[in-house]
Amino acid sequence: MANREALRELQTRLAGRLQAAGEGVSVSSWLAVEAAGQRYLMPLGQSGEIFAWPGVQAVPYTQPWFMGVANLRGTLVGVVDLAALLGQGGTRSEQALGETSLVAFNAALEINAALLVDRLSGLRGLDAFAASEPASPQAPAYFGATYIDSQGQRWQELNLQTLSQHPAFLGIGA
Repeated sequence: MANREALRELQTRLAGRLQAAGEGVSVSSWLAVEAAGQRYLMPLGQSGEIFAWPGVQAVPYTQPWFMGVANLRGTLVGVVDLAALLGQGGTRSEQALGETSLVAFNAALEINAALLVDRLSGLRGLDAFAASEPASPQAPAYFGATYIDSQGQRWQELNLQTLSQHPAFLGIGA
């Protein structure tokens, strides 16, 4: 229950900041999340609604990172374990899954998918970071810059639009 209340609070703050953006006030640029101990930034314009773990229906003969499909507000959505997709995932218990969240892709990207993340870390703007580094040449195409906050923590930007078109993401078949 507390998980749902925290989720509602985050969505209320997000809605307020989006409204402020329309009024010309400086707002956050990213949704900050954590997966397998790594920190990621998802552009707000590419991120969609956030959901508490709804449970999924497994789909046979798919990649290990494709968890299955879930019914999110009447729409069937493919659920991708972000950590596993990036090669960092492990097996989760049902209890651990109950503490996760799904971040849907923005409807404008025209892909019915959501990313499973371990933790929502709020909203971040450029002013939350002390430095940034460009993506390394070996990084996947959907990795943007790495931002470093004042505590020295590194946050990897994920371009969800590029990810949604990446062959590895689209190739869910095992």
